[in-house]
Amino acid sequence: MSSTELPGVRAVAAAVSPAVSAVGVAEGEQLRSVALPGLTLTVRSRPPGRTGVPPALYVHGLGGSSQNWSALMPLLQDVVDGEAVDLPGFGDSPPPDDGNYSVTGHARAVIRFLDAEERGPVHLFGNSLGGAVATRVAAVRPDLVRTLTLVSPALPEIRVQRSAVPTGLLAVPGVAGLFARMTRDWSAEERTRGVMALCYGDPGRVSESGFRAAVAEMERRMGLPYFWDAMVRSARGIVDAYTLGGQHGLWRQAERVLAPTQLVYGGRDQLVSYRMARKASAAFRDSRLLTLPDAGHVAMMEYPEAVAQAFRELLDERGGS
Repeated sequence: MSSTELPGVRAVAAAVSPAVSAVGVAEGEQLRSVALPGLTLTVRSRPPGRTGVPPALYVHGLGGSSQNWSALMPLLQDVVDGEAVDLPGFGDSPPPDDGNYSVTGHARAVIRFLDAEERGPVHLFGNSLGGAVATRVAAVRPDLVRTLTLVSPALPEIRVQRSAVPTGLLAVPGVAGLFARMTRDWSAEERTRGVMALCYGDPGRVSESGFRAAVAEMERRMGLPYFWDAMVRSARGIVDAYTLGGQHGLWRQAERVLAPTQLVYGGRDQLVSYRMARKASAAFRDSRLLTLPDAGHVAMMEYPEAVAQAFRELLDERGGS
């Protein structure tokens, strides 16, 4: 979308090798870089527990990375060959050459990756922004998707929760710069606690080692010259997607999804309203719903066992493939 094309994007995109610490990799995980025309994606994988299992792809949310799936991936490695992608400008993936951070732009990146790797059809997972991206992928390329699992997908809401307003304001010109100036003295630890308070139903569930790893990742991201640019443009992309009508509207595309769909909503989600679960269940034609009253916005990180069990049940319904 033209609204995501901001001045200076090519200069920002050129600075993709800053002197920052290495991205975290959990035991048993592997990272690889996939070069596509105008796009380079970092992909996190965990070798499957047995041969012959179908492929899966995990897509993170706004401000997240492939690490958001590190708790869930090992719980499913016996039934899928899982990979998690860092969307352009997030995690360890550099910005896209065209500076397009719209939902459609991210969806195109996922589609191009799947086409290039010839891994489809996959079991496709998406959280938040990644849920909107996965919905669009499933709607426009049903041949690439076996099943769809959406954790708190960022689908348009008529009445946005008050706690989600500050995130949406990032899309307003000038606000991100103002916020960056106001918070320039915040430590990585303070920023991390703020993010966890917003995204987790109960931040106290995070272990000390998990918190320290999150702080280290926050420090790494804040050292990237394109960090705020990617955040702002992607936030604007979500807002733009919310305003689209007709066949390109996300709810209309949800109705077009043919793949069996598992929906996961958290009762303490401050970013995607719990009340949207009913609307989503009605929109996706072949859906089942898991509600977790104590979960926040990232149920796959807070309650990975419950999300894994829901997916296994979805697999069982389809005969295990």
